[in-house]
Amino acid sequence: MDQQKIMQGVRLILEGVGEDPQRDGLRDTPGRVAEMCEEILYGIHTKPDLTAGFSAEVAEDVIIMRDIPFYSLCEHHMLPFFGKVHLAYIPRDNKVSGFSSLTRLVDIFSRRFQIQERMTSQIAQAIMDALQPSGVLVVVEALQLCVSMRGGNKDSVRTITQAVRGEIPPNIIHLLDLQH
Repeated sequence: MDQQKIMQGVRLILEGVGEDPQRDGLRDTPGRVAEMCEEILYGIHTKPDLTAGFSAEVAEDVIIMRDIPFYSLCEHHMLPFFGKVHLAYIPRDNKVSGFSSLTRLVDIFSRRFQIQERMTSQIAQAIMDALQPSGVLVVVEALQLCVSMRGGNKDSVRTITQAVRGEIPPNIIHLLDLQH
């Protein structure tokens, strides 16, 4: 990432909204924002890798992970959206992934400028490509700050997206228990 360009852009935004980038509270803000971008957008330059998959005697059991937290930035307004990812897959040929690999996969796709719909699809497709399971279900629940802070100004709207790849029995969605 080009930290100097980020800092220059932040200074221009501050000036554009009528602030003085040299006042005490803002003087170091461009540098802080550049460092923050490096941290929260690391997924832009990181390729997902589920090759840490391994063989386990699981037959065709369902593997479910719920409540994987994520944080992302909406590519339309550059405002955060955040929430939880729930996923389920049915291994084929006893090929499974480590649980921490799946949480890293969520981080990689969320830590970039993103839209929730695409992120949901990317997670499902990456699992499908790497593990070739019988089926994958990914459900993402999020709060979009662009909905809460601007436009409709609705602070409790939760968006839910779902991606299915392969064959998932109808009862799997109920196992995720998304009724809060």
